[in-house]
Amino acid sequence: MTHNVLVVDDEPKLCDLLASALSQNGISVFTAGNGLHALKVLEVEDIDLVISDWRMPGMDGPQLLAEIKSRFPQLPVIVMTAYSTVKNAVQSMRNGAFDYIAKPFDIDELDITVSKALQFRDILKDNQRMRAELDEHQQIDSLVGDSPSFRQVLHAIDSVRESNATILLTGESGTGKEMVARAIHKHGNRADKPFVAVNCAAIPEGLLESEMFGHRKGAFTGAVTDRVGRFQQADKGTLFLDEIGEMPLALQAKILRALQERVIEPVGDPRERKVDVRVIAATNKNLLDAVANKEFREDLYYRLNVFPIPLPALRERVEDIAPLARHFAHTLGAAAGKRITGFSPEALQAMANYSWPGNIRELQNCVERATIVASGAVIEDNDLPAYLFASSPASTSAILSEGASVPPDLDAALAEVEKAYILAALAQSNGVQAAAAQLIGISERSFWYRLKKLGIHVDKIVR
Repeated sequence: MTHNVLVVDDEPKLCDLLASALSQNGISVFTAGNGLHALKVLEVEDIDLVISDWRMPGMDGPQLLAEIKSRFPQLPVIVMTAYSTVKNAVQSMRNGAFDYIAKPFDIDELDITVSKALQFRDILKDNQRMRAELDEHQQIDSLVGDSPSFRQVLHAIDSVRESNATILLTGESGTGKEMVARAIHKHGNRADKPFVAVNCAAIPEGLLESEMFGHRKGAFTGAVTDRVGRFQQADKGTLFLDEIGEMPLALQAKILRALQERVIEPVGDPRERKVDVRVIAATNKNLLDAVANKEFREDLYYRLNVFPIPLPALRERVEDIAPLARHFAHTLGAAAGKRITGFSPEALQAMANYSWPGNIRELQNCVERATIVASGAVIEDNDLPAYLFASSPASTSAILSEGASVPPDLDAALAEVEKAYILAALAQSNGVQAAAAQLIGISERSFWYRLKKLGIHVDKIVR
């Protein structure tokens, strides 16, 4: 695992000396000339250890130590001090420093002290990761269901979890692709290593390469320090590449090389770095169509599609709606301090009749809202959002029976239903797009895409 160490000293030569010594052990070193600069670095970089001088102009060592213990309480700090002020270093340890080294210091002694501090940091990180996974039990446990289509997903997870095969998760937005990726990691042979998730659509194209592979200081404007990329962060663990279909073509070639050869090159650094990463990719796009349209590399597609797992839409597993809803009501009700025991038959029927275009994410949002507004222990149909009743099969049949023209094919029919559904959400949110997206359980970006695709102009809706 690569570690990041911040050296804080107002003597540039000493900073360079320490950087040279530590880098021999594969450590990435950041430097700062004073305490204030150090705090700025800590705000933007994932630092594992701080080595700070005792006496510095402006904010000195004791002041910096106090700030670090206040803002980053689990970050270890090693204090550097002259032999004549060892008693000050002892006092700093009482104030929370991990250890101290006396100037002039021995390189071997430095290596031992730094190694112990980084081992301590790793233990803390592992504990944090374990706690985070416990906190995420709701997400993992959300793999609820016994429908035939979902049993196939569970069987696939069980088949592949102990392997290192690259996995491609496909399915509509909100079907639980990240939950499945986390379940595979948690129950696989890399469970005690990092799980790093990257949303390829959420990072600006110009920063995506640096985000994936890291960069060296000075590689481009704004690269004021070295940065470790997501591949290195996930070393020995799992890298989850969400919305892989949105990745720019130019970067796809570098991702392909990283998958094939297990090496990366940080931006601005010609040296190759070996990585051992299990990759799980996910998309809601048809990648074969993207390949045909020259929007996605064919060789990368086949490299990712080693073990495909298609996730069914919620409307394709209607029998799972009730157990999922009960699961969400139990966990969300407990978090809100309310005891929800279940749903009325009318509420369950309304949820079963609804098409759930936002899938599991939309169902969770729906149940969360119902949990908040419910006055009793049982969620009634009038506790559910009104839009659930606007596109039920009964109302759709009524519309068609009134003489409305039937769309010429299924895609056109679904587009009409989707458009009516989005218009209803916009009407309910008074035209506020962010609120409408939240109502139906999809991201704002996906909502804007659907508006454009369906030719919906919001200024014509708001009244």
